[in-house]
Amino acid sequence: MRIIGRLVALATGGLIAASIAAAIAAQAAKQRIVPLEVPDGDEVRLAAIFGPLFFRSTARSFRGGTLDCWYGGGVVDLRDAALDPAGARLEVKAIFGGAQILVPETWRVTTQIAGIGGIGDNRPKAEPAVDAPELRIEGFALFGGFGVASEMSEEETRGLEEAVARFDRRRHRTNGAEPSEPVQPAQA
Repeated sequence: MRIIGRLVALATGGLIAASIAAAIAAQAAKQRIVPLEVPDGDEVRLAAIFGPLFFRSTARSFRGGTLDCWYGGGVVDLRDAALDPAGARLEVKAIFGGAQILVPETWRVTTQIAGIGGIGDNRPKAEPAVDAPELRIEGFALFGGFGVASEMSEEETRGLEEAVARFDRRRHRTNGAEPSEPVQPAQA
């Protein structure tokens, strides 16, 4: 019994140490990653680090980019985007976070995620055209992951947009800047 107790204590200590190291790395990544969130841009650099993300693309030739979710997450909506004829590659990382990636039902999507976590495609089973461009989602997950879907309710969309707006207003206040919109009191 003592050996089992020691192993549990060792595993718990290791997990706590890994969590602390990941949080420090996330803070460094937050300072290093400069987001590129242009809705009609063909390439993106998205980050949800210690916060929420809601991004909607209208790109006419989406080629991909990067998505980092460290202790945060949200939604990347590609339903209004058109894939580049050569396809696209979205490189993803999830560390204690994750995101939902919304795509049209007709897109071919392939995934390859390594680590402790993963990705799931929740779209209805349909056979996209053989010549349809392909979105490749590749990357790493550590206690996090990603979901691929084609639908999200208006209520979920509105709730996420409001959460991102509240987060941005709080961030502006703590940075000493005035928020762009008046802050509404929280409703009970």
